[in-house]
Amino acid sequence: MKFGKEFASQMVPEWQEAYMDYGYLKSLLKEILHNQQSKKPHPSATPTILKRKLSLYRAFSGLTQRHYQPLTPSEQDIENQPILVHSVLRDGHEKYETTFLMAAEEGGEYELVYFRRLDDQFNKVDKFYRSKVEEVMKEAVELNKQMDALIAFRVKVENPTTESFDSSVEMTHLGDVSASVTTLSASPPREVKFNRGRVSMEEIKENGSTHHGELYESGNDIGEEIQTPNQRDEVQNTKKNIKANKPAPLEVLKRVQLNNACETPRSTIKGFIKYPGQTKLKFTKENLSKVEEKLKRAFVEFYHKLRLLKNYTFLNILAFSKIMKKYDKITSRGAAKAYMKMVDKSYLGSSDEVTRLMERVEKVFIKHFSNSNRNKGMSILRPKRKRERHRITFSMGFFAGCTAALTLALILIVRTRKIMDHSGSTKYMEIMFPLYSLFGFVVLHMLMYAANIYFWRRYRVNHSFIFGLKQGTELGYHQVLLLSFVLAALALASVLANLDMQIDPETKDYVAFTELMPLILVLVVIAILLCPLNIICRSSRMFFLTCLFHCLCAPLYKVTLPDFFLADQFTSQGQALRSFEFYICYYGWGDFKQRQTTCQSNSIFLTFSFIVVVIPYWSRFLQCLRRLFEEKDRMQGYNAFKYFLTIAAVCLRTAYSLDKGMGWKVLAWMFSVSTAIFSTYWDLVIDWGLLQKHSKNRWLRDKLLIPQKSVYFAAMVLNVLLRFAWLQTVLNFKFSFLHKQAMISIIASLEIIRRGIWNFFRVENEHLNNIGKYRAFKSVPLPFNYEENEDKDE
Repeated sequence: MKFGKEFASQMVPEWQEAYMDYGYLKSLLKEILHNQQSKKPHPSATPTILKRKLSLYRAFSGLTQRHYQPLTPSEQDIENQPILVHSVLRDGHEKYETTFLMAAEEGGEYELVYFRRLDDQFNKVDKFYRSKVEEVMKEAVELNKQMDALIAFRVKVENPTTESFDSSVEMTHLGDVSASVTTLSASPPREVKFNRGRVSMEEIKENGSTHHGELYESGNDIGEEIQTPNQRDEVQNTKKNIKANKPAPLEVLKRVQLNNACETPRSTIKGFIKYPGQTKLKFTKENLSKVEEKLKRAFVEFYHKLRLLKNYTFLNILAFSKIMKKYDKITSRGAAKAYMKMVDKSYLGSSDEVTRLMERVEKVFIKHFSNSNRNKGMSILRPKRKRERHRITFSMGFFAGCTAALTLALILIVRTRKIMDHSGSTKYMEIMFPLYSLFGFVVLHMLMYAANIYFWRRYRVNHSFIFGLKQGTELGYHQVLLLSFVLAALALASVLANLDMQIDPETKDYVAFTELMPLILVLVVIAILLCPLNIICRSSRMFFLTCLFHCLCAPLYKVTLPDFFLADQFTSQGQALRSFEFYICYYGWGDFKQRQTTCQSNSIFLTFSFIVVVIPYWSRFLQCLRRLFEEKDRMQGYNAFKYFLTIAAVCLRTAYSLDKGMGWKVLAWMFSVSTAIFSTYWDLVIDWGLLQKHSKNRWLRDKLLIPQKSVYFAAMVLNVLLRFAWLQTVLNFKFSFLHKQAMISIIASLEIIRRGIWNFFRVENEHLNNIGKYRAFKSVPLPFNYEENEDKDE
């Protein structure tokens, strides 16, 4: 793979605008090469006499070639130096400028433009890196304060009578690093040579960054080796002053409070009624466990940020080295050495704050969160990315084949035995379709989600970060496909067994048992979903159940993207929810024993047929109100109104399907059309960010991840068409070859397909918004809150 593609694949997606634009600089080099080739004389115009090789005599006679004395290295540097690189101070920031000394030569203007753009790219990278290093240093100081409070809290929990302890033994300060940075910032920049030959692109593929200490030649403890004796003394004095000025460790507890984030319905209700929360620290093991878990998550996220910064440095310096080698190859100038010397001396190349801070974080985390077990601590800080296993691919293919074979067998059995021509086929369809269509809807949604994962990965949409999935536990599309085909194969096998037992006279005594097969399958799926054991994608199951619980308890939980994204998925599964309601009625009322249903004539069932399909829309409505109350964003109010209209439209269409009155039909038409238009506009403009008039890509948006623009227009057309699939429920189209239940299932499947298309472009738009804000990390709530007076004193 060429370096340009490898460089793009290793970028942090949300920071791609801050990386060196390798492709643009490469295009400038192509212009230089094209200009050189255009200036060369055509071979036919060259005199033939010049093509003759020098004879051996003439080559050594001294008559045709002049012998030059070799120049000293200093003379070579003066004569052959094509560029001069120097730093200037502009707008309070240090910038680097390259002076091209060969601009007077023919074609030199192309090279002059190249070096100007090269300087722009380097200054952009250097500025971004400085800003990010400044951010992590501030976070290090804050985490250091949190660790002070945690260690004091631990001591107080383990021994409540203790008033003080030896801080030199217990405390490990992250703030020392930031203090040393402040001290050393006034000193001349230290030269750290970047080993561009030792580290390859392959070494940074795993987990997205290089391993600790690989970027520099100095090896371990580089932070100590690069300092001069005077600098070490300054740092040690600074550390002593910091420790001398720090208060007694247990006194920290008098100035902190526990952060009470609204993460439970109880805390939300207390916050809403302004109930006074916990004012004093309660030194209990339960509180200690919560504090440790929060701070542990904060350290893992902070360490991940440091690794990405280190990877950012390596990739950009390697890119500058590669582009300068290409320049030297094209022009034969020999400018790469001088330019890379400047890069090595710059803040980007010589700064080692991130490396030393990573060492400090590792020591603190291993000591305080993994009981000094380095292997355990590093496995948490650096979780290994799950690799696709061959057995998963094999199993997926096996069950996909089983699904295809069972589907074909089902079609052949139905056609051969002419089951649909029997007198009881209509009653049988009214029972079997609701029971087994539930699995069909779930499998179809899972297949669409697997396709979403595949295309998100292909176009580098960071869906794991957007959804907040735990690193190393997110499902790949192979795993989702495997689960889908396993469920499909079990459902189809159940249908075939049911059909075979239905028509076999020898097994008619087991009708009640055959009717229990879909219920057993549903109970097995629910049992696996709720299983607390670490089997069958436990992390993903717990994540799903947590989001589902938040949706059901809306608006008592703070609304996050995974929560409202899942609620949106359920809005497209209205028919599946009604099928689940049919399970409760069919088996709860005992209808399965006679293989007939009285659900459609049951008033309770009809009432709940309104309620179950409205639950997802109601959840989204409450979530929008919660966000409107917290964020004061009027767009959330408009979104809530959209879901309110949808609730009215769904209820009216359900009422019309039960009572074919003209009044219900008119109301259903009015609300359904207005809802469809409003929702379509919201999908295309708000959720997908398309239809922008002044966009560089007409009627789309400025940034697109899919290079084929026709895909976006096709998706918009499909979304509009599928949005109006509800017309079938009002116009009641009839096809002789389709049963009513089959038509309902097809319309429901079209809505699931529309949701799958919506998912991709919704997450793509969210990803592009994160890129615009360089947002690549989650904000983890910290456990302790220091009093404002302390901040003012500092």
